[in-house]
Amino acid sequence: MSRLRVNSFTLSLDGYGAGPAQSLQNPLGVGGEALHEWAFATRRFQVMFGGEGGGTGVDNEFVERGFDNVGAWILGRNMFGPVRGPWPDENWRGWWGDNPPYHVPVFVLTHHARPSIEMDGGTTFHFVTEGIHVALARAREAAQGRDVRLGGGVSTIRQYLQAGLVDEMHLAIVPKLLGGGEALLAGLDLPALGFACSEHVNTPAAMHVVLAKQA
Repeated sequence: MSRLRVNSFTLSLDGYGAGPAQSLQNPLGVGGEALHEWAFATRRFQVMFGGEGGGTGVDNEFVERGFDNVGAWILGRNMFGPVRGPWPDENWRGWWGDNPPYHVPVFVLTHHARPSIEMDGGTTFHFVTEGIHVALARAREAAQGRDVRLGGGVSTIRQYLQAGLVDEMHLAIVPKLLGGGEALLAGLDLPALGFACSEHVNTPAAMHVVLAKQA
């Protein structure tokens, strides 16, 4: 059976996965973009967006691993766009332009229905109003035996963790402080949820920690 994975999800030293005051101008909250400098500097990230160069070391290896054997994604609505409430129109088609980096079906959690959007490069956004379990069932069906990657944001990952549905998490903890925002692990008892640290690797840019559900 396919696994539900979190990959390359970045946390500040004080545990925040996004900064405060998220908006169109600051989609990751104030200071949140700086969390992802470790990923921006990798070869894989540069290639995804038509750039050149980028590092090929451990940080890049973790980014690469996040795309291995992924057949579908699940995103919270904030990861798709800044629009809140009912969709005013169908003009917003995601943060990433016409060719998003997913290249597989993506299931977006929302309370407001919207027709699916077929993008360039094999990405199709489907909007799921029936909750996290239905989104996971649809994603697993679309993945055809491959894994499902849970892209975030913080609230979405917390819901899946609390429901006991996440099999593995790769967290990149970076040496930055946000002081506020969305805390990923606050109040969660990870050992009680079955997790143990299966891997940890330090680089100058991040500490990579893999938490795996124990059999």
